[in-house]
Amino acid sequence: MQLLGAAVVVTASHAFGQPADRIRKIGVLNTLPRTAPLAQVLLRDLRDLGYVEGENILVEYRSGAYADFPALAQDLVNLKVDVIYAVMEQAAQAARNATTTIPIVFAVLGDPVQSGLVASLSHPGGNLTGLTAFGSELGGKRVEFLKELIPRLSHIGVIWNPAAPTNAPTGSQMNRPGEAGLQRTAEAARVLDIQVRSLPVRTPSGLADVLEAVAQERTDALIVEEDPLTYSERSRIIEFAATHRLPAIYGYRDYVVSGGLISYGANLPELLHGVAGYIDKILKGAKPNDLPIEQPTRFELVVNIKTAKALGLTIPQPLLVRADEVIQ
Repeated sequence: MQLLGAAVVVTASHAFGQPADRIRKIGVLNTLPRTAPLAQVLLRDLRDLGYVEGENILVEYRSGAYADFPALAQDLVNLKVDVIYAVMEQAAQAARNATTTIPIVFAVLGDPVQSGLVASLSHPGGNLTGLTAFGSELGGKRVEFLKELIPRLSHIGVIWNPAAPTNAPTGSQMNRPGEAGLQRTAEAARVLDIQVRSLPVRTPSGLADVLEAVAQERTDALIVEEDPLTYSERSRIIEFAATHRLPAIYGYRDYVVSGGLISYGANLPELLHGVAGYIDKILKGAKPNDLPIEQPTRFELVVNIKTAKALGLTIPQPLLVRADEVIQ
């Protein structure tokens, strides 16, 4: 699911007025390899819309670390792609910095308005549009689920990545996706008289220090914010939580499938199915500013019963009833 670092580019600005049978270029900017399941979603969906690689589209795939994105985005611009599809704030910002004319379709985790990518959800402005997995209620609901699971909950640690770049004005109170999630979590926790400890993680090597700090100080449970970094390191985090018998809630189902306790967030494959539709409309002449940002229509709750038993926890029946999926 390192979706969270994928991006595809298709230069739609050059598509307007061109022959219908012209081969369109689609560029991909991603932290994931081209063979990753989430990276393949776009190609399958485009195929359903009549776009076949090698016949009427060419895919220029670029993947790398966040630091590589500016150069990779510029490379795609130099190739004169027809649209840029960028997954994750980091890729979207790199693409935005590289071009103001090529349409950009993004898929991001945070609030694209808060992070400064677009002017508004209904009228994005500029050359960007796309979809977001963001939901303002996510932080609060995750705190509530943990409280329901652990009635005596008093201390929560939040693992998040502050390294994501931003276009928001300097001095903004919530100018990064992770900060926005952290603040909303803290606000919800305050109402329930729960203390929140910020646990920023910028690199895989830095995760060891953060986990060691959690082990040394009182923490009743963890909230792991969505990010390509935390996703790629999910096995380490899940193993740590199991070893220290520490309940944790995550953003995506994949964490729970890998042995995590519980997750609450958008269904990424389901959400990403909308990307091909945006690209198709742009290739047919639509302007990004006329395409509203799409938000999740629902969030899924996934629970791992086996992990709960290993932690000595009993999942309350009301929580099980609300779960979209229960992994035995």
